[in-house]
Amino acid sequence: MTSSFEFWDYFIFIAYAILILGVGLYVSRDKKGHQKNAEDYFLASKSLPWWAIGASLIAANISAEQFIGMSGSGFAVGLAIASYEWMAAITLIIVGKYFLPIFIEKGLYTIPEFVEKRYSTNLKTILAVFWIALYVFVNLASVLYLGSLALETIMGIPMIYGVIGLSLFAAAYSLYGGLSAVAWTDVIQVIFLVLGGLVTTYLALNTVSGGEGVMSGMQIVFDAVPEKFAMILDESNPEYKNLPGIGVLVGGLWVANLYYWGFNQYIIQRTLAAKSLRESQKGILMAAVLKLIIPVIVVVPGIAAYVMINDPSILGSLGEMGTNNPPSIGQADKAYPWLLQFLPTGLKGVAFAALAAAIVSSLASMLNSTSTIFTMDIYRQYINKNASDKATVNVGRLSAAVALVIAGIMAPLLGGIDQAFQFIQEYTGLVSPGILAVFMLGLFWKKTTNKAAIIGALVSIPIALYFKVAPNGWSTNAFFVDVPFLDQMGYTTLLTMGVIAIVSLSQNKGEDDPKGIPITKGLFKTSPLFNIGAFAVMIIIAMLYALFWN
Repeated sequence: MTSSFEFWDYFIFIAYAILILGVGLYVSRDKKGHQKNAEDYFLASKSLPWWAIGASLIAANISAEQFIGMSGSGFAVGLAIASYEWMAAITLIIVGKYFLPIFIEKGLYTIPEFVEKRYSTNLKTILAVFWIALYVFVNLASVLYLGSLALETIMGIPMIYGVIGLSLFAAAYSLYGGLSAVAWTDVIQVIFLVLGGLVTTYLALNTVSGGEGVMSGMQIVFDAVPEKFAMILDESNPEYKNLPGIGVLVGGLWVANLYYWGFNQYIIQRTLAAKSLRESQKGILMAAVLKLIIPVIVVVPGIAAYVMINDPSILGSLGEMGTNNPPSIGQADKAYPWLLQFLPTGLKGVAFAALAAAIVSSLASMLNSTSTIFTMDIYRQYINKNASDKATVNVGRLSAAVALVIAGIMAPLLGGIDQAFQFIQEYTGLVSPGILAVFMLGLFWKKTTNKAAIIGALVSIPIALYFKVAPNGWSTNAFFVDVPFLDQMGYTTLLTMGVIAIVSLSQNKGEDDPKGIPITKGLFKTSPLFNIGAFAVMIIIAMLYALFWN
């Protein structure tokens, strides 16, 4: 199924591409008489204002898996999938208040660098190699695969050409300009992203209401499928395994969010590039506010598509296009591409530009962060400790290019994996609890030792596997247990923390570790603006959960 593009659709998309490349290359230029150094390339000269940070955080986060995957989840599951977005808003506030002051005070370039300052060079290197592998073989490859799959579904572009095109587009400005080019183009990308998403939501709800408007369409959708608006699923729901009821609010989703938003290089890097801590915290708050509206542009269209294809009168009014390969429950990820065909000429180009913006901005962010970790934590640590500014920046560009080529080769291979996105989430979920435990105790418990952190990181994987290996509850020997994926992450984190605590106490006999971080009284003090905004975000989220509890 492909959407027919006309002149104005192509014109808008090409204009968007020229604008992004033009801005990216403009901000990438070297100032007269100044050689770009590591801080310029990897941290945008520490000059980003709050609004650029907020926009860049969202642009780096939202990709094809949100537009395609979360719309598909809205189609199949309903609003419950929005917990990933709304709880991320609270997580961002926690990161801004409690993590950023420590990271910025230590002048970090990379998250592995924090590991070195808190634990040891050996642990830093282990995690740096792990993250480079994760970004190249999982994150970059999956964004290229899912993005190319979206282009193939919507436009009929063969996957190999989609992979090459997206790679070249992202590389064209991000490899040369570094984080500065990525962050400033993200400001434009997020405008397209939100505008295109809102256009699709408007179209879907207006179509459901027969042209009576968005509010009328929303009421019709809610009346038709009230069960799709339950935020907390009960055990009878077939999707309970993925979103285990109240466990979503108190369990493993916190692990996924804290790991992703707090200790993920390609997310946290733009906050480290702020003019100041206060500016960084304002950017975090802006991202939290934007997170509140993301479900409107990625989940609601999927629910509306479900109503459209299950109401013969609505489907009949759509004519031939309505019967053009409508998605079934087994093909939920086709919901968003199916909706795009109903957009009028011009707006279809805007929506497609939004999808491309989501894919390319995430690719550029991941590329920049992969090269940052390799250059700062591997190259300058082991290969050339006295590298000049020019050599450092060139290695950053070269390593990003190599990472992109490897990911481009890997991307089509993911097509052989059933539900590639779910596979990626579960793969990351095996290791993220251990890493989160190492960081949380390293940040806030001064007794944590390096040996305990290494042991904890290693044992967390067999602990996680313990909760996964039995396919149907208790196994025949009543030893292994299978629990929902998010619960598994929560249990693994708590048990790993217990292991780290026991080893630490046995080593230091209750004394503080020499590298423990002193927590001073004023370290976590935030501005009145941040406090008021954070309180407002939390009140809104509480109201949303109260309104759509079940």
